[in-house]
Order: sequence, then C-alpha cells, then structure tokens
Amino acid sequence: MKIRLSVLLLVISFFQFQNTANAQEQISLEQVIALALEKNYDVRLAKNTSEAYATDQSYAWAAFAPQVNGTAAITRNNNNQELRFEDATRNNSGKAVSNNTNASVQLNWTLFDGTKMFATVDRIRYINAQGELLIKDQMVTTIANVINNYYDIVRQKQQLKATQEQMAVSEERVKLAERKLQVGTGGKPELLQAKVDFNAQRTLTIQQESLIIQLKEQLNALVDSQLPIPYDVADTIIINLDLKQEELASNLEATNYSLRASSMNTDIAKLSLHERKAELFPVLSFNAAYNYSKTDNIKLINPFSALYSQSDGYNYGLTLTVPILNGFNTRRLIKQADLNYTRQQLFYDQLKTNVNANLRNAYVDYENAKRILLIEEETILLAKENVYIALEGFKRGITTFIELRTAQQSLADAYNRLINARYLAKVAETELLRLNGGLLK
Repeated sequence: MKIRLSVLLLVISFFQFQNTANAQEQISLEQVIALALEKNYDVRLAKNTSEAYATDQSYAWAAFAPQVNGTAAITRNNNNQELRFEDATRNNSGKAVSNNTNASVQLNWTLFDGTKMFATVDRIRYINAQGELLIKDQMVTTIANVINNYYDIVRQKQQLKATQEQMAVSEERVKLAERKLQVGTGGKPELLQAKVDFNAQRTLTIQQESLIIQLKEQLNALVDSQLPIPYDVADTIIINLDLKQEELASNLEATNYSLRASSMNTDIAKLSLHERKAELFPVLSFNAAYNYSKTDNIKLINPFSALYSQSDGYNYGLTLTVPILNGFNTRRLIKQADLNYTRQQLFYDQLKTNVNANLRNAYVDYENAKRILLIEEETILLAKENVYIALEGFKRGITTFIELRTAQQSLADAYNRLINARYLAKVAETELLRLNGGLLK
C-alpha cells in the first residue's frame, strides 16, 4: 500500500511539474526590446535629461527679449525729532508722522552684446539636439544588452539540453555496466565510473538550471521587472550571416550615435568660445523706467518741509558699457574656452579611431565565429555518430569502457564549442549593428 501511495504521489508531482513548465509564457526578443525601450531605467533617465534640454530650448528666445522689473514700497514713519536753528525761536521738537508710497517699472533691453546672445541660442539648440542623440545611443546600448542577455539564456538552455542528452547516454552506460557486472563480463570500476559521470552531469544540470534562472532575473531587471513570472524564451539563436564590412563601415560618422553626439560637443565648445570672445565687445542697452512717488506728512516738526508731495513720470535712454580692464579675466576665459574646443576635437578624433577599430575587431570576431560555426556543425554530427557506434559496440563487447567514455566526452566538448560558437557569432553581429546604429533601424 505504501509503495502504491508513493508511486501515486510521484506521478502527481510529475504532472504538476509538467503543468508548471507548460504554463510558462514564451517571450519573444521583440517583446523584450519593446519593453526595454519603454521601461529601462537608463533609457528613461536619458529621456528625462533630454526633456530638460528641450525645456531650455523652448525658452531660448528669451535671450533676445528685454528684462522688465517692477518694485513697490509703502513706508510708515513715526519718529521723534528735535530741530535747532540759529534763531532759537524756530527750535522745535516732537513726533513726526508720515506715509511714503513708491513704485517703479524698469525695462532693460540689450541691443548689442557682440552677438553673444545669438551664440547662446545656437548652443542651447545644439545641446537639445545632442540630448536626442544620447537617447538613441542609450537605446542602442540597451537593445544590445537585451539581445546578448536574451540569447545567453537561449545558449544556457541549449547547454542544459545537451547535458540532459549526455545524461541519457551515461544512464545507459550505468545499466550496461550493471548487466556486465552481473554476468561476470565487466568490472565494478566501470560501474562506479559510469555512476560518477552520471552524478556529475546531474550536478551540471542543477547548476545550469540555476544559471538560467539568474539570467532570466537579469533580463527582467533590464525591463523594470515587467516580464511575467515564470517565463520562457526561444530555443534557437537566430544569426544574420550576410553582414558586409564595407556596408557597415560606410558613413559610420553619420550612423554611430556616440560619434554624432561627440561631434556636437565640438560644436557646443565652439559656440562657447564665441560667447567668451563676445565679452570683449561693448554692450549697448536700451533703458526705460516709470516711477511713482507720494509722501504724505501727517504731522511735521520741520516747518520747511512740504506737507504733501507726489511725483510720477517716465525716463528712457541708452547705456553703453565698454569693457576696459577686469584683471584679464575675459582673456583667461577665452583661452580656457579655446582649450576646451581643442580638447573636444581630440575626444572626437579618439572616439572615431576607437569606433573604427572596434568595428574591424567585431567583424573579425564575426567572420571567425561563422567559420567556426560551420566546422562545429560538422563536428557535432561526427561526434553523435561516434557515440552511437561506441555505445552499440559497448553493448556487444567490441568497444571498451574507455573508448565509450572518450567518445562521450568528445560529444560533450563538441556541444560546448557549437553552442558557444552560435552565441559568439550573435554577440559579434550585435556589436557590429550597435556600432553602426543598425539596432534602431
């Protein structure tokens, strides 16, 4: 009865496991990429920064607008006073009470500042355009991370499947070794080694399953945990084997978002230099103001003061400010801006050299991975056939235990090389498209 109950529980557990496995929703790479572009924190931060730049540009026109300020004040005075004159009869003392009201509106409009305001507006416009490029650059980087992570899960799934296939062979080896030991044609070391190999593969299976779970969590983190739990991925790695180096390298300065953003840094530095040089020129401003003042002396001590006064009116004119000497600070700032412009040019040239070198290296990896892939696809067929022959020969007593184990290890190595070759080819392809900006197309 206990045995039947145990078998029943085992069957129920098996079907529960199968239902859980079948319940996993398969997520395509395109779905993950779409989620990453919407939910990834790095992309969202880049968008937030770009929105700040766009806000600055939307108010850039204010550089040409006048400044208008208004002031108003009401003052109540209640003071003890004592007045003494040469004519002592005029001396007086007591409390003086008055109310003062003042208001004014001032306008200051810069008409000419050495064209600094034009350079400022252009610099803000370039910064905003650079922010949009930085969003795309971050998108490309995020997409590359998602692709590599997604297909790393696929790689580990394939590795798990290969290990499970090896386990089937090892399990068969254990059964054959037991039979041979029972009939007296085999030795116990063969059985023990077969069990050791089988247990080692069981351990690898557990480690592989754990690694897959960790990689899935890592992928889920890239999309702000928006993937269902549990979820599954595809079973195959899709590789584009038709990429051409000439097409990828052509017009790289216009397609690589990092290069374009760095080029704009040079333009921004040049405009900053223009702004500094403009500080050497005179500044011509138009000024206007309207002023209102009222004083109501409720109680006077000084007989010569007016009891009530009021004035209002406007004034206007031009102000010319000519920089003559400020400790050569403007010259220093111009020199610093010029050095920054040169530095940004060097950064751009360095980045351009590195991008071109990375593209060439990635293409070498891509071509090598394709050649290795062809070799390993042929090798895996040979290794499978070799294991089959060795296993059948072992059953008939033609093949030795060592020969079968060697064939099995060769198959495991062939699987490892083939699966890694597929993944590395995909990684190289992804890097080429990242450098080319093709991941957003």
